[in-house]
Amino acid sequence: MYELIQVSESCWYVESPVKVGVVGTAPGHVVLIDSGNDRDMAKKIKRILDEKDWTLDAVYNTHYHADHTGGNRYLQTNTGCRIYTPEIECEFTRHPFLEPSFLYAGMPPGELKHKFMMAKESDAEVLCPDMLPENIEMIPLPGHSFNMVGYRTSDGVFYIADTLSSKETLEKYQISFLVDPEAYIQTLKNIMDTEADVYIPCHAPVLDREGLKELAEINIDKVYEVADRILGIISSPKTVDEMLKEIFEGYGIRMTFEQNALTGTTVRSYLSWLEKEGKAAPLIEGNMMKWVRA
Repeated sequence: MYELIQVSESCWYVESPVKVGVVGTAPGHVVLIDSGNDRDMAKKIKRILDEKDWTLDAVYNTHYHADHTGGNRYLQTNTGCRIYTPEIECEFTRHPFLEPSFLYAGMPPGELKHKFMMAKESDAEVLCPDMLPENIEMIPLPGHSFNMVGYRTSDGVFYIADTLSSKETLEKYQISFLVDPEAYIQTLKNIMDTEADVYIPCHAPVLDREGLKELAEINIDKVYEVADRILGIISSPKTVDEMLKEIFEGYGIRMTFEQNALTGTTVRSYLSWLEKEGKAAPLIEGNMMKWVRA
């Protein structure tokens, strides 16, 4: 754990609970792709950079989630590096209280105000393409979050953030967090057509092109499976809470406060997609908000 692994002449990643990319941009200078989930992880990453005598110029966040931005403030404070985050995502990074508020759809309770849901704020700047080093390009990867991006380097390494869940993660949690399932499916199709030698997801093994295609197809299939399960549940009108109960029980998952918030947001996103497709419709019945198959 926390081993620096080289994957090309100028690219590495730190093997950790959330893979953090390291890209050389000039002799003795590097940038990071994400910063890890908290101060402790950021300190370990800084120690690795210091041992290499590398200067950290910037952190390029892929999206706002706390496990990707949690080390921002420590690294910015202790190295003077700049923080860049995609538009929309940047507001959540500058104001982390927005993440649990969004998930809860209101003032979040204490159960959602912890480091895994709410990173320390950092002085992030909205990322524009001209802010990137010459050897890095930004590629949109929406679906898991509003405006998630990946970064592809000129020597064939593609840091693809949370675009893919591993087989083990899908088996454990069954439903990946999504704000837009339709955009997520398109993103998966797009990355299968995006050339690279090495693909580095944050929560799955490093992949070659064939491995990427295989895992992307598995993730796409899971989205359609979840959509079909929801449609089956709403063959008669159901509230979101009733849907969540059936989903958790059907998959044999134990509900926690955090999982209720994450899965609840995801199920609502599926319902919006299914409504757009003409497959589901909202219904007010007995002063209760319900959904039914169209």
